Amino acid sequence: MPDKITYYAVVDDDTTIEQPYGLVRRLEFDGNGFTDETLRRDFSWLFTPAIAEWKRGDLSYDLVEVSHAQASKIIERFREEWRPYGQPVAPEPPSSTE
Repeated sequence: MPDKITYYAVVDDDTTIEQPYGLVRRLEFDGNGFTDETLRRDFSWLFTPAIAEWKRGDLSYDLVEVSHAQASKIIERFREEWRPYGQPVAPEPPSSTE
């Protein structure tokens, strides 16, 4: 389990922190280094070199640190936006025709 999680909104000239292009996070482990992950459209997390590339100046997007609360809001917005691609949405109950 990580000791610290830092979230970053992925933004460019056409996106904002509130409506970013993507979301990445760094998981830090006490004495055992870190791992960086990006949020995928199925809402799983996958390794990414984006944070390290950004720190070196090799990333074409900018990363802006966001709070855990902001990250949760971004994820909820992505749930709405990515609905057809992400986790399945429960079907509407059949309407009664009585």
